[in-house]
Amino acid sequence: MVSDRILGLLSRLATYSPVEVAVEILVIWLMMYLVIRFVQGTRAAGALKGLLVLVVLVTIGSRLLGGTGSFQRIGLLHDKFLALFAIALVVIFQPELRRALVRLGETPFLRGTPRDIQILAGEITQACSYLSRAKFGAIIVIERNTPLAGVVEGGTVLNAELSARILQTIFFPGSALHDLAVIVKGRTIHAAGVQLPLAEPGEMPDPALGSRHRAGVGVTKEGDALAVIVSEESGAIRIAERGRLSDPMSADDLRDELMFRMARERPTARGALAESTSDQNPDREAAA
Repeated sequence: MVSDRILGLLSRLATYSPVEVAVEILVIWLMMYLVIRFVQGTRAAGALKGLLVLVVLVTIGSRLLGGTGSFQRIGLLHDKFLALFAIALVVIFQPELRRALVRLGETPFLRGTPRDIQILAGEITQACSYLSRAKFGAIIVIERNTPLAGVVEGGTVLNAELSARILQTIFFPGSALHDLAVIVKGRTIHAAGVQLPLAEPGEMPDPALGSRHRAGVGVTKEGDALAVIVSEESGAIRIAERGRLSDPMSADDLRDELMFRMARERPTARGALAESTSDQNPDREAAA
C-alpha cells in the first residue's frame, strides 16, 4: 500500500542523525538557490521551474506506485526517462550552461575598485542627464562578469576612454553610430553601433515601450550586464538588469542605482578597468 511506504519512510527518517539531515537539506537548498538565481530573468527561468515541478511530481508518483510491487513497468519507464531528460536539459539550456562555464573560468582576483565604479557611474550619469533633457535616445550596456561577444552583433570598435562627452557625441542625432547600442567595458567604451537581441513584446512591462527598451531587456536576459536606456519620446531613464526593467528615474537616482548595482556585483577587470586610477585625468576624477 502507498500508505505503508509513506509510514516506512517516516520511520526511517526518525533513525537518521538530525545533524546529517540538516546538512543535507542545507546543501540541497543552497544548490537550488544558486541555480534559480543564475537563471533568474533569463528565458530559461520559466521553463526550468516548470520542468523541476514536473520531475518532482513524476518521481514521487513513480516511487509511491512502483515500490508497492505493482506498476513496476511505470517505475522502469520513469528511470529510463530520467536519462533522456538529462540529455534534453543539456540541449535546452546550452546557452545557460555555456555562460556558467565562462563565469567559472574568469579570474576572480582582478576586480574593479570603488573608485572605478564611482567614475563609471559619474560619466554615464552625466551623459544620460544631458541626453534625457534633450530627448536623445540612447542605450548604454555595461559588461560585467559575462562577456557579451556571443550575444551582440556588429558595431564599430572604439576602445576609447569612457567619457560623458564621447557618449553624448555618439548618441547625438545624425551621427553615424547614434541609432544602436554602446558597449562599456570597465572604464572603456569598447564599441558603438552594436545590434542587441530583442526581448519578446510579451516580456515587456509596458507594451508601449519600443525596440530600444526591448533591446535593453533582451541583452540582460543573456547574462549579468546592465543596460541604461534613455527614451527618445519622453527622455525617461531606466535600467535593465537580468531581464527586468526599472521604473523611470532621475539622473541622481541613476547614479545611486549604478553605484549600488555595480558594487553589489563588481565586474571583472577587463581592458581599461585594470588600469591604475593614477593614469586618469585628475580634474575629471574630482568632478566625478
